[in-house]
Amino acid sequence: MEPLITSRANPEFKALKALVQASGGRRTHTLLLGEKLIQAWHESPYRDRGRAERLLILEGSDPSAAWVGPRVPATLLGPKLMGDLSEAGSPPTHALLISLGLDSAGPLAERVIVPWGIQDPGNLGAILRSAAAFGFQEALLGPGCADPFSPKALRGSMGAAFLLAVRRTEHLPLDAGGWYALDGGPGAFSLAEADLSAPLRILVGNEGHGWQHDSLPAAVRRVAIPTRGVESLNAAVAAGIACFEAQRRMHG
Repeated sequence: MEPLITSRANPEFKALKALVQASGGRRTHTLLLGEKLIQAWHESPYRDRGRAERLLILEGSDPSAAWVGPRVPATLLGPKLMGDLSEAGSPPTHALLISLGLDSAGPLAERVIVPWGIQDPGNLGAILRSAAAFGFQEALLGPGCADPFSPKALRGSMGAAFLLAVRRTEHLPLDAGGWYALDGGPGAFSLAEADLSAPLRILVGNEGHGWQHDSLPAAVRRVAIPTRGVESLNAAVAAGIACFEAQRRMHG
């Protein structure tokens, strides 16, 4: 264990903060906050997407509670510094700094969630969590999406970003799958009438305007989730319902 760090001017702390503050395509590292996220990453089929580089331990915590192996160095941080790094109201007792590998490549998976312009990292995390929970294997992130590996998005997804293949794109890589955009506006038909068999791609639009005023390719059909008394659903809620419905039909 290295000595306790309590000063923001400490060179090691400044280097750590610079790594975790980068975002989007510039992000090379992220923090897994707390034992549950560290465990989720450790058990992930996509664990090779990241490499453990440093375990951060809150002053006064049990160093063995989030043990990740003898080759991973550990750093002890004071509460204020752990809070700074994690950007959480209550600093976690442990955080794991991991380096990130490359996005997924090759043909799309059988069932893909496609967030498009989802700006809030908590919403994006919730969408990925629902997709993983209902058997989707990949997330295809369009322009304007939050960073799925930011600490806030990882908290929202409870590590689901490591349970799905993840790739980012500027354009829809249309293939022979069924492409559906969740949209309650004119021209949409009910989700109940959609063929949700695989290969399936479900698009979720921006939290504010959805797909209004957007021109979608002819291969993408707009589908609505009927509601009563409210104009529309939260993007993450709508995605969860659609993913559940696809899973329900697959398993009868």
